[in-house]
Amino acid sequence: MSRFFCCCGGRRRGGEDASKVNNHSSAESDLRSENGESVSSKQNGASELGADARKSGVRGPKPAKGANQGAVLVEMFTSQGCTSCPPADALISRLGRGEGDDVKLENPIPLVILAFHVEYWDYLGWKDPFASSAWTLKQRAYGQALEQDRIYTPEVVVQGRSHCIASNASSIVSLIQSADRFPAPDVQAVFSRPSPLFLQISLSVSLKFKVEGYTLDAMLAIYENGLVTDCNKGENKGKLLTNDYVVRGLHKACSFQDWPAKKMSRGEVTFQLWDGFVKSKCGVAVFLQNPETMEVYGAQQLELPNDI
Repeated sequence: MSRFFCCCGGRRRGGEDASKVNNHSSAESDLRSENGESVSSKQNGASELGADARKSGVRGPKPAKGANQGAVLVEMFTSQGCTSCPPADALISRLGRGEGDDVKLENPIPLVILAFHVEYWDYLGWKDPFASSAWTLKQRAYGQALEQDRIYTPEVVVQGRSHCIASNASSIVSLIQSADRFPAPDVQAVFSRPSPLFLQISLSVSLKFKVEGYTLDAMLAIYENGLVTDCNKGENKGKLLTNDYVVRGLHKACSFQDWPAKKMSRGEVTFQLWDGFVKSKCGVAVFLQNPETMEVYGAQQLELPNDI
């Protein structure tokens, strides 16, 4: 499962002959949805994928009910080098702001949104300035966990359990509304700047449920909003690209294994900052993930203090 796919009318890798692309099979067939969009062979059963993952035998906490339900983690995999991604990027931005009837949720559900820019379309002529091979590896891990035939852009993964094309608003809304939700972790964070180039975050995290027979990692992400890029090469040449929730760093803060409820675990993460870092454009999120199944068991936004 190392093939890449761009959801742009069935065209693979910018229209290149598939036989010229590494790790891509020229015998691969194009599957299409009813509206003509190309999809993964598992795409149309996206909401069922999470159910399959939960049958893996790995135990986890039961979903919360009522007021104990926490946020839903929505992860997007995108690329400035993919012609299908700008509309999906705009949709995800509107989802985060709660703008537009097409992304309106029936019941208010807190969301944690993260956008991971992958680098496997850079060869088309435009090198995505926010892309990382680490994000490609993360997407591949989801592809294996969700039994996808291939990874693709633009893709949304909800709670690490289900996926769909990120330009399909109704599918995204459906996956969010049907997602299992878990109690938000209790998080205490101390922020510091040991130097102008680094942001250090010390975390103390406790869970409202016990962890027994499996592991949960507390992952910490820093992201940036309001990014505007003048694209002068590749498939999106001549477009002014806007991106929000762009992940600039992701680290494991601490882990929970055979851990009782309410017991505190502590960890420290240091992010290297980038040229043009502006605190008001950035946010930090923490989420709990099973590294074996990739399932997410809670997420929470953290506010950056004014004095950072």
